[in-house]
Amino acid sequence: MRKRLTERWRRLGRTARILLAAGVAAAVVGGGAGAWALTREDTAQAQAMQVQATSGTVKETVSASGTVEAAETAELSFEVSGTVTKIYAAEGDTVKKGDPLARVDDTTLVATRTAAESARTAAQEQLDTDESAGASDVQIASDEAAVAAAEADLDSARQAVDDAVLRATIGGTVTAFDLAVGDVVGSSSGSSGSSSGGSGGSDSPMGEDSGGASSGSSTDSTSTGTVSIVSAGDHVVEATVSADDADSLKKGLQATVTVNGVDEEVFGTVATVGKVAETSSSGAAVFPVSITVTGERDDLYPGTSATAEITVKQREDVLTVTSAAITTDGDQAYVQKVVDGKTVKTKVTIGEVYGATTEITDGLAEGDTVEIEAFTRPGGSRSGSQEGGPEGGFGGFGGDGQMGEMPGGGQFPGGGMPGQMGGGR
Repeated sequence: MRKRLTERWRRLGRTARILLAAGVAAAVVGGGAGAWALTREDTAQAQAMQVQATSGTVKETVSASGTVEAAETAELSFEVSGTVTKIYAAEGDTVKKGDPLARVDDTTLVATRTAAESARTAAQEQLDTDESAGASDVQIASDEAAVAAAEADLDSARQAVDDAVLRATIGGTVTAFDLAVGDVVGSSSGSSGSSSGGSGGSDSPMGEDSGGASSGSSTDSTSTGTVSIVSAGDHVVEATVSADDADSLKKGLQATVTVNGVDEEVFGTVATVGKVAETSSSGAAVFPVSITVTGERDDLYPGTSATAEITVKQREDVLTVTSAAITTDGDQAYVQKVVDGKTVKTKVTIGEVYGATTEITDGLAEGDTVEIEAFTRPGGSRSGSQEGGPEGGFGGFGGDGQMGEMPGGGQFPGGGMPGQMGGGR
């Protein structure tokens, strides 16, 4: 008997052995595809179990791992040169889009705007005069060009006055504030971030002048102080998937996210799938995937590790049975169907494999009972039962629930009790 089982185990191949191991483990802890019954003679070492074919929803998923990040971030700095005269926020503050953060002295900027207004007025007056005097077309065209240039200069001057106040471009939490009164900043620092739009807006609500040392509009600066803001409540998971799984992903797929330190499941939607491969820490090719977390969450924090199961295929009313109950002879699959208390070798047609269970497309109906061939437990002769499994152990498990030998002296992969395998690719 042991020799026959050993040969059978060897022929199954690695994948089938894993599935069989998972099926046995699921039965011992009371799980699996359905209810199971233990049959055993008082003095026999061989044990068998019975499982039912069940119908339900099955999913094919792809695993991704990464970190939680804020949905939006902004790195802001002054677009104009000047000396910081006012500070309106600090690190840790919550701000709304458009709130003032700091301002520089705008004396010179206002003067430049006034001069630009005068130049624009003069250019328009010259055009009006020449048109009234019947000047040549060439002169009129020259006057119109002068008006256009003066208007452009005026627009730039007005924007510079607006930019004297640094404003939040997104709502969220200030995570860094590298500005202080007296700092000299310059337009060379620029502005960047995931949010769009500049920091300028309408004229400062604090008035045109707030004092402080004057500064020109030169791009030279002695400081490039910045303010960092991250959005509050809205998050994304920036993750990676293997090269084999990347082709099955697309925008809009649903994901279930497990976040380190968070008990509740987090749900999300695939937002983007990268087309350019990256290199993982192990040297393998991976592709970036961005998952938008559903709803606002106050229990998620940027930088926290997370894993996601992305559903790439879902089917309803699929009939499955524990994979360990299926045997093959050539291309034909069989199960030991229980009919009137006896087992009957029954042909079945199998479909997709979902971890420890396999789809049955023909040969079984929901509720049919099949038997998994018995294994001989090495050593021991205790009998009895307890909740969740037989006291004397089952198959390759010892009476204490620990892993025992499989046929031929082997063990389950990994040396421990296997859990249910994911239905991934």
